[in-house]
Amino acid sequence: MLYFDSNYLFRLYSTEVGYEQVQALADQSDGIATTWWARAEFASILLRKRRESAFSPQAAEEVRLQFEDDLTTGAVTLLAVDDAVMRHLETTLHTAPDSAYLRAADALHLACAAHHGFAEVYSRDRHFLAAAPLFGLRGINIIPGSSAETNEKRQTP
Repeated sequence: MLYFDSNYLFRLYSTEVGYEQVQALADQSDGIATTWWARAEFASILLRKRRESAFSPQAAEEVRLQFEDDLTTGAVTLLAVDDAVMRHLETTLHTAPDSAYLRAADALHLACAAHHGFAEVYSRDRHFLAAAPLFGLRGINIIPGSSAETNEKRQTP
């Protein structure tokens, strides 16, 4: 099973840059995992896509229903966040160097992945990837040519 942040998760349902690579990677795995918080981020992405007229209301609803179906069938697993995950998050932030750039949602994803035994996390977000080692994780981006691009995830919701 692979851990995707919301940035990668959405590419399973869209044609955004890198979707082919992300979908091929997902097809080779036995499932995708993410934190339960990704459900809120996913809904926020759909709202943004409607607001920007990138998705019609009907297209957004089709994507939402496919995501719900994938949750029901187990193709996508939402991992629980409990006190242990939050303690891991808080301890890591407390001991992080002053130079660390880490948003709360990214810290939640990373703490959740680490707590649930993942060694690697997948994202296109440069700050997320840079913070992964703080949680003992290896951050991976398989989308070609995107390492120098602006931080797309900050604009996602």
